[in-house]
Amino acid sequence: MKKLVYAGIALVVIVAAVLIIGISNLGPIIKTAVNKYGPAMTKTDLRVKDVNISLFSGKAKLKDFYLGNPKGFKSPEAMSVNAIYVDVDEKSITRDPIVIDRIEVVGPNITYEKVRRTDNFQSILSNVKTSADTSKSSSSSKKASKESPGKKFVIRDFIITDGKVNMAVVMPAGSSISASASLPKIHLKNVGEKSGGATAEEVLYIVFTELYDKIVSPAVTATLNKEFKGLTSRIPIEDAETKKSVEKTVKETVKGLLGK
Repeated sequence: MKKLVYAGIALVVIVAAVLIIGISNLGPIIKTAVNKYGPAMTKTDLRVKDVNISLFSGKAKLKDFYLGNPKGFKSPEAMSVNAIYVDVDEKSITRDPIVIDRIEVVGPNITYEKVRRTDNFQSILSNVKTSADTSKSSSSSKKASKESPGKKFVIRDFIITDGKVNMAVVMPAGSSISASASLPKIHLKNVGEKSGGATAEEVLYIVFTELYDKIVSPAVTATLNKEFKGLTSRIPIEDAETKKSVEKTVKETVKGLLGK
């Protein structure tokens, strides 16, 4: 009887050790995946500095997420986030689709920039859509040839909170003024569930589509317009024609940027 008890204890210890080693290795795996495959989807610099994993809860914290701008834009970044929290259903890791209970993006700092008839987030969204379409075509081809189409995901809750949208307007003289607005909360539920799971590219496209809609939403537009009007009224310009030119530049730029 004692031998059975000892054997049972030993088995529990071994299983626990395997789980702890597996979870502790999950951080570097996530970091490598984000830094390697992310730029291919957005066609921009995309990276995360570090990933911390809780050995007891299995939850991950991605630190210092950075999304660069596409070529042709002057802003140093499109978005940066101090922390992204991910809670994976550990029982689904070896299954398809992998179920992620919750992803929460806290406090994204967004820089919105317009160049001619497009903007930085529209360009990124277009790149992600191309990646998603390619992934979907590849997945269909593999199914037709009876090959494994690769892992897919279902995300129960995807939340973005406390975001800020920043925008700068270049003045006729070459200087610039900037304003910011709060990003409305985003909460997507059961992403990928209807289709039996979505690829990483498809998930990113769904998320960026919603993000872009919120960036150009009436709530953000109204706040930015109000901010810029306040800024231009305080610009110390004595020449009436110059002041009129500045106000016109701000009005046209905001209208062009946000399509309002």
